[in-house]
Amino acid sequence: MTQRFLIPVATLAAMLVASGAAAKEEKQARPELFRKLVDCRQIAEASARLACYDTQVAALDAAETRQDVVVVDREGVKKAQRSLFGLTLPRIALFGNDKDDDGEKEDSSRIDATIKSAFQSRDGRWTIIIDDGAKWVQTDERALRSPAKPGQTVKIRRAAMGTFFANVDGQIAIRVRREN
Repeated sequence: MTQRFLIPVATLAAMLVASGAAAKEEKQARPELFRKLVDCRQIAEASARLACYDTQVAALDAAETRQDVVVVDREGVKKAQRSLFGLTLPRIALFGNDKDDDGEKEDSSRIDATIKSAFQSRDGRWTIIIDDGAKWVQTDERALRSPAKPGQTVKIRRAAMGTFFANVDGQIAIRVRREN
């Protein structure tokens, strides 16, 4: 499911960047297929409206099957945002308006994760792989008082100037960067 979801999202993001849409922070227009489906509501006669719906739903279903259109629920958006945390991406409205069901802005400045694997390089810096496969590499010289181990929690948060801090199992923060 993750690969099936992330590949179309990454492709869509690349297409938006290439088309110049990334420069705009305005609300994006609805895709034509979706707009045509919604426009069917304005047809007064019931049989013509039903025929319009049938035609447009079939077109939308075919586009989704071809992966020309990706339908994602709010939980899918949250998973995608989490999996992209720490990567440098252009500002696009690909994932909606960052507000949850209550209208409150979601906190995209940190993630809580579980360590899948961790190891130290020869220079003593840690590489931490978290449960979603993201690879975080230590960039400072700070030592952890106890080694990072699989199963431990890690809290990664944004810091100043595009950097990140990671707190492994409640220990003092180390500066990290995402590598994948």
